[in-house]
Amino acid sequence: MDLGRERRWRPVGDGGKGQPPRSLVVALLLSCATLMTLDHQSGDNSPVDAARRAMGEVYGPVEVSTAVAVRPFFAVPDWFRTHDDMREEIDELEAENAALRSEVNTSGYDRNKLAEYDGLTASAENLGYALVPARVVGMGPSQSFSSTVTIDAGSSSGLSPDMTVVNNDGLVGRVLRVTRTTATVLLVIDADSVVGGRVGSSMEIGMLHGRGVLGDGGRLDLELIDQSEVPAKGDTVVTWGSQSGAPYVAGVPVGSISKVFANVRDGSQRAVIEPFVDFGALDLVGVVVPSGTSSDRAVIEADGRIQ
Repeated sequence: MDLGRERRWRPVGDGGKGQPPRSLVVALLLSCATLMTLDHQSGDNSPVDAARRAMGEVYGPVEVSTAVAVRPFFAVPDWFRTHDDMREEIDELEAENAALRSEVNTSGYDRNKLAEYDGLTASAENLGYALVPARVVGMGPSQSFSSTVTIDAGSSSGLSPDMTVVNNDGLVGRVLRVTRTTATVLLVIDADSVVGGRVGSSMEIGMLHGRGVLGDGGRLDLELIDQSEVPAKGDTVVTWGSQSGAPYVAGVPVGSISKVFANVRDGSQRAVIEPFVDFGALDLVGVVVPSGTSSDRAVIEADGRIQ
C-alpha cells in the first residue's frame, strides 16, 4: 500500500532521477531570450537596468571584499619578482657608487700624475735632452747616512751610473748605481753631493754643496769661484754642466738664492740656495739619456716625441 503511494506521487518525466520537468526548462530559456532581446533593443532605457543595479548593490561589495582578500595571494609571485629586481638594482647602484667614490678619492692623485708627466715632457723640450721616465719606489735607509732614492728603471731601460736625474721642477740628483730593473739616485741635497752651478743673472760659476737635510731644511750652499762677486737674492742657479754631460748636464734649474753671507775676514761670499724640487714628495722623475737610447720603456725625446 505504501509502495504504491510513493509511485503515485513521483514527478512525471523524472525518469527516476529527480530532473526538473522539460516544460520548466523551456519556459526559463524563453524568459532569458525575452530579457536579452528587451535589454538589447531598449538601449539605455532597458527594463532590466533596475534589476541590474539592485544586483550590483547587493553583490558589488561582496566582489570588492573578495578581491581585496584574494589579491595578496595573487600578488605574492609578483612581489618576489619585484623584490629580486629591486635587489639587483640596489646592488648595481652600490657598485656604481663605490666606483664613483674611488674615482673621487684618487682624482687628486691622478691629476698630479698627469701634471707630472706633462711637466716632464715640457722639461725635455725646455732642456733639450731625451728623458727616460721612472718612478720613485723607495727611500734610502737612514743608517746609510746618505740621501738617496730608488727608482723603478735600470740598465734594461738604458740607464747607467753618472746620469743626471730631473723632474718637472728641476735637478733631483745623479744615478749612483744600477741593477737591471732599478737604480739608486744620490740626491743633490746629500752632504757628499757637489754640483757645479751658475748664477743666471751674472753667469758667475761656483760649487753647490748639499747639507744632507731632507725636508724644509733641505738647502744647498753656493761658493762662487770669484769671491769678489756678490750674488743677488732671488737669482736662479742652474747646473754648470760636466764634460760629456756626466754626471750633470748643463742648464738644469737647481734653485734660487734665498740668503747671502759675507765673510769679513777673507771677503768671501756664500749663498744659500733653496731647491726648486720638493724632495719630500718625489714621485715621477726623468733620467737624461742620449737621444735614440734603446730602452724597454717609452723615451721622451727633446722635441716632445715619445719614442
